[in-house]
Parts: sequence; C-alpha cells; structure tokens
Amino acid sequence: MSPADGRALDLPALGNRLRELRGERGLSLSALAATAGIGKGSLSEIEAGQRNPTLATLYALAAPLAVPLATLLAGEPGTEVSADGLTATLLSTETAADGTVVEIYRLAFRPGADRRSPAHGPGVREHVLVTVGRLEVHHRDGTAVLVAGESLSFSSADAHRYRALDGKGCSAVLVITSTR
Repeated sequence: MSPADGRALDLPALGNRLRELRGERGLSLSALAATAGIGKGSLSEIEAGQRNPTLATLYALAAPLAVPLATLLAGEPGTEVSADGLTATLLSTETAADGTVVEIYRLAFRPGADRRSPAHGPGVREHVLVTVGRLEVHHRDGTAVLVAGESLSFSSADAHRYRALDGKGCSAVLVITSTR
C-alpha cells in the first residue's frame, strides 16, 4: 500500500504505545488524562484499543508525553487521522542527526473546514505549503491567507488554527519539526 492509499490507525498498537510512553514517564492513567484534558475512561478505552481517537485527542496526548504525533502513529506512512473537516495522512517521518524529528503530512480540508489545533509544545514548528485552494492560518504572530503555491512557517508552541476559505476544499503539505 502506498502512502496515497491511506490506512486506518492501528488502534491496538496505538494503545500499547500510549501505555508504554505513559509508563516510561511515570504517569498514571488519571494524571495523563487530566493533563491532556480528556476523560480517564476515554483514555482507558484508547489504551485498550477500543476507541478511535480524533486528531485533537492525539495531539492532546502527544503534548504531555513530549512526543511528536508521528510517534503515536508509529511512523507508519499512509496512516490517516481526521477531525474538524480535516484528514491528515502521514507521508514520512525521520529523525535527523541532531535529534530533530521531521514529520510530513498531506492535509485535505473539506469545504468550510475549521481546524483548531492545540499547542504542540516548545521547540515545535509547522511549515505549511498550500497545494490547492485558499487556507487561512491563525498563529501566535498573526493571521495569513495562503493560496496554492504559498507557504508559511511558524511556531506551533501555542494554539493555532487552519480554515479552508471560499466554501471550497483545500489541500496542503505540512512539515512539523520538533526539537524537544
């Protein structure tokens, strides 16, 4: 299967990774749930492989665990997660010699999609290149409207937002670099 084909998130593998990461950090189920702002029961179901988390939930869990989203996705190209009118498909992940993690995603926004993303932690930057349509990006330093062929880089250490414009869908490539 190529990354373009897309594949569902492997829920049991995700649950195992979460449990391992939580254990390595000495966090109880309650502590991680509280820090991530999700219910303890929901986290328990995710760890048991019984619940399919949204993109927002995965980001909420990645931040307190201090790992890139791709770690929760097991770095498997083609893995898709969706939320708020957005489907993100992991295309590639690698770790540079200096420890910087580089994640590359294809983003597909449905018409009117409005994706609010939580802070990803210190040392995390997003680099977005619009390939189709118009995309409004709100970040700590301001707001930009990008059209096909335009790009923007910003710190995603704070909450940020992507919004497809003109009542149409939008596509982009997102590169996330993490130096934590």
